[in-house]
Amino acid sequence: FLYDPRTKQRTMKFATLLIAAAAVTTSAFTPHQPRSQSTSRSFSSRFSLSSSTMPICIVVEAEIKEDRMDEFLDMIEKNAIGSRAEPGCIRFDVLQAEDAPNKFFFYEVYENAEAIAHHKEQPHYLAWGAFKDSGGTVSSVSKKASGKFMT
Repeated sequence: FLYDPRTKQRTMKFATLLIAAAAVTTSAFTPHQPRSQSTSRSFSSRFSLSSSTMPICIVVEAEIKEDRMDEFLDMIEKNAIGSRAEPGCIRFDVLQAEDAPNKFFFYEVYENAEAIAHHKEQPHYLAWGAFKDSGGTVSSVSKKASGKFMT
């Protein structure tokens, strides 16, 4: 076997590629822990919640009068922005139904009942109540739920 520096360089490149391929293959077939046991942070650890204190979710389904849509969209955007800035508000989403453009769903998540009570005292929340009281909605139904499996 004669020593050739060019052959050594090619052999080293090939060996490096082989090692990289082996590492990728090994990690692809290595069993991983289920998501709930993985090292990624869970919902509870992100929000410093104990297992006995799960978040409270509010789901609102609202049908808005068609002639009040512009007013509603302006008000609900301000409500969502204001709500997201509140202490204890984890999430506040406004969703529009695809099959009924004047039907909306609000998905709200709060750390606890105190956060919900605080939310209901805020001007942006009171604006939603005033909008409903003025006849801006055809219907509005709220449901309260406890968080169980959340991200």
